[in-house]
Amino acid sequence: MPWLELSLTVRATQQPAVEDALNDLGALSITLQDADAQTPDEQAIFEPGVGELPLWPTITLQALFDEHVDRRGLSETLGELLPWLEPDQLQFREVADQNWERVWMDQYRPMPFGRRLWIYPWNIEPPTHSENGDDAPVVVRLDPGLAFGSGTHPTTALCLEWLDGLELAGKSVIDYGCGSGILAIAALKLGAASAVGIDNDPQALTASADNAQRNGVAERLALYLPQDFCGQVAPAHPAPATLVHPCTSVAPAHPAPATLVHPCTSPADVFLANILAGPLLELAPTFAAAAKPRAPFAISGILAGQQDELLQHYAEWFDELRVDRREDWVRISGRRR
Repeated sequence: MPWLELSLTVRATQQPAVEDALNDLGALSITLQDADAQTPDEQAIFEPGVGELPLWPTITLQALFDEHVDRRGLSETLGELLPWLEPDQLQFREVADQNWERVWMDQYRPMPFGRRLWIYPWNIEPPTHSENGDDAPVVVRLDPGLAFGSGTHPTTALCLEWLDGLELAGKSVIDYGCGSGILAIAALKLGAASAVGIDNDPQALTASADNAQRNGVAERLALYLPQDFCGQVAPAHPAPATLVHPCTSVAPAHPAPATLVHPCTSPADVFLANILAGPLLELAPTFAAAAKPRAPFAISGILAGQQDELLQHYAEWFDELRVDRREDWVRISGRRR
């Protein structure tokens, strides 16, 4: 069954009223996007303030309706609800019905990061050996487009490539701002003995636990909220990533032994944080305490214009600093002093 799509572009101040009117008229879905997307005037939104929901100066709303909705009646009613709306702002088109999940999945292909590491969507089976005779590829399986990261963002790609270049066999790793768990899982797949993932969003920890379980590394991944982590690191025998307590701020009344947060004992062999510039500045002393002397470290989530301040700040605890860039984003890496 085809659908009827109505799109219109308005100012940000008008968007709430338009969205309310479309909902009242029975819109099945409403999508908001930058009206200047794919133009030189496109505006990316990277670091909203706490409690803020920033939008673009001009917004295109796309509303889907049942194909049998009367276009003229819809236009007239919108005009009555929003008298300032001009008729030529409304654009209608038919959208063919499709297997949307399949269309969405088919957009994503396996992605290589460095020499060995690949991210494969679950709908594509990875090879079991290398075609050129090298070792079999190291594969992390993730659904594409995950809200907490699947490798498509430049900062995630920079961190994955950095991990691929390390010798991780037998090492302990901290992934601060773990999101989907992609970096910690990749480190474990690349040979790390254990990993700790920390995130301030309990849903991210739940996603990390699920992804670790599906990738077969749950027993080597411990997950924490920042307040549970306390700036210390990898337990010698981390609790399984399927645990419940570290994904919540309150412990169960009678937790089974496997659900307890194991005490942190020592700094990690490898440390990385893919968050944002502000928290990276604030947490630098904590990160320094969480890394062993001479431990490789990497931080990302940094826009190119923010790198100088971070380089100067991190030089107090880390040396051999270098910057790698992809698009407008950079990764800073080095070693703990």
